[in-house]
Amino acid sequence: MDSFNEVWDIICRYCQQQITEVAYKTWISKITPVKMDFNEGKAILMVPGDFHRQTLIRGYMPLLNEAFLNVFGQGVEIVLTIPDETIQPKKEAEEIVVDSDYEFTFETFIVGSSNKFAHAASLAVAANPGRAYNPLFIYGNSGLGKTHLLYAIRNEIQHNDPKKKIVYVKGEDFTNELVSAMMNNANIQFRQKYRQSDVLLVDDIQFIGGKESTQEEFFHTFNSLYEAKCQIIITSDRPPKEIKTLEDRLRSRFESGLIADIQPPDYETRMAIIRRKAEMLDIELPDDVIEYISTRLKSNIRQLEGVVKKLKAKNQLYGDKITINVAQKTISEILNNDQPTMLTPEMIIDEVARHFGVTSEDICSSKRNSSISNARQVAIYAVRSILQISMSDIGKEFGGRDHSTIVYSIKQIEENMKKDPKFKNMVDDVINNIKNR
Repeated sequence: MDSFNEVWDIICRYCQQQITEVAYKTWISKITPVKMDFNEGKAILMVPGDFHRQTLIRGYMPLLNEAFLNVFGQGVEIVLTIPDETIQPKKEAEEIVVDSDYEFTFETFIVGSSNKFAHAASLAVAANPGRAYNPLFIYGNSGLGKTHLLYAIRNEIQHNDPKKKIVYVKGEDFTNELVSAMMNNANIQFRQKYRQSDVLLVDDIQFIGGKESTQEEFFHTFNSLYEAKCQIIITSDRPPKEIKTLEDRLRSRFESGLIADIQPPDYETRMAIIRRKAEMLDIELPDDVIEYISTRLKSNIRQLEGVVKKLKAKNQLYGDKITINVAQKTISEILNNDQPTMLTPEMIIDEVARHFGVTSEDICSSKRNSSISNARQVAIYAVRSILQISMSDIGKEFGGRDHSTIVYSIKQIEENMKKDPKFKNMVDDVINNIKNR
């Protein structure tokens, strides 16, 4: 097993068995394996942001150490890094860029009719940051290459001008970092990090919708960078006009630049993606296998790449000859693994709590202050709307509340949605974010 990615898959499976699905999805699944130095016994992992890193250090390092020990039979030193650290002019950081993002370049991005406009716009931005299209807003479903283009832009700009300060962040992590900064009186440092950047890349901006403090902060950050002619690139799963709880002033700024969408790849593009991935992994795939995979997986590039990786692993580890039958079984495994996690009341409550800035425990408690009560009613409505479970079952999930309380909460939300379009948009966005996770 010579690939750290393959080892990491085993480590992730181990962690998944030890903690709740929500905890795994929120914290462990977002870790990216970067580099494993067997001589020094050191594993370098990348996480989305510093808030994520600090949470892992506080609560999940024993689990990660245990997982590595279980796989390797000995402990390793785990080093957690974040994307914006990879651009600092230090030798170690430069090595991380090469090892972690070797796939995410314009050269490895397969261009087809479904993505050529977004690709061309990204090339233009990378060549002339702050001058070509600012902001650049790229949207499309998960797994189609939005993040690949973000990293490609980052890598190209960094290659052309190593002195550029580039910051990458996910929309949800921007919120988490802001909350952490407010709690620790670190607002100045937070603003310096983002407003002194030359290039800001924000992935999944839809998750700041409905969060007033986050949108306020991002609005001023956006203005500061835009006025300084610094480049802003944003991705989302939907265009600005469909993020209902996005403030008008932010929506208008996002729409003032260039908006480019990415659609699922066509047949020829899918075949080209498979061939390129096989070439990068140094594995030969028969033409009939490539054609078979292309006809079976149509809407997600990650699935295409995942099948090729798994075929290589089977070939190396078990000596399996790569045939259509093996490809068929591998595709089935990939599709089963990629099925959306069955939503539970706990997961929905957790997402609503995150949106309102309260805890899941608050929502299920007897606390009655307005912010918690509002969040509780939205959570009850969301559970009923998404899962369609009985009122009595919903009551059990919310601290043993009775049937009449659940019915009242749902009717209250329905009435508020009819009276207040903004409130309706907020509830709709929360439910869409839950479903799209």
